Amino acid sequence: MSEERKILVEEVDAVNAPPKARVEETRQRDYLDGFLSQKPVETPAGEPGGDLYDGIIEALKEIYDPEIPVNIYDLGLIYGVDVTTDGHAVVTMTLTTPHCPVAESMPGEVELRVGAVPGVGDAQVNLVWDPPWDPQKMSDEAKLELGML
Repeated sequence: MSEERKILVEEVDAVNAPPKARVEETRQRDYLDGFLSQKPVETPAGEPGGDLYDGIIEALKEIYDPEIPVNIYDLGLIYGVDVTTDGHAVVTMTLTTPHCPVAESMPGEVELRVGAVPGVGDAQVNLVWDPPWDPQKMSDEAKLELGML
């Protein structure tokens, strides 16, 4: 047994527009003015992103390991750079191995190069062996340069 279904169609000339939603104004129209008028906060010179800090990093990137054609920063030999407000810079670094041929000269070169950065009053290098350096500390750029990626 088959039942027949019919679809009723009604033709209309126009449809009334639905009512518009009402939104009560609960905040001032200029609520973004304070945010938009704020000046950017300057990064202190001795912190990452600051001119002095970035200048020190650039100086470190100019020092190359004589056995590996990669700068010491990308090689992962720099463990930390701390800069005080009066321009005293302390670089904590390691070497690839304690028997590295530049073990005696590299820290001195780092100290000279960092001390030559405009704004650095005094530079100090702390050579550490813990944690020991390993190839995983290298930047991706260094790994790519050495064919490790």
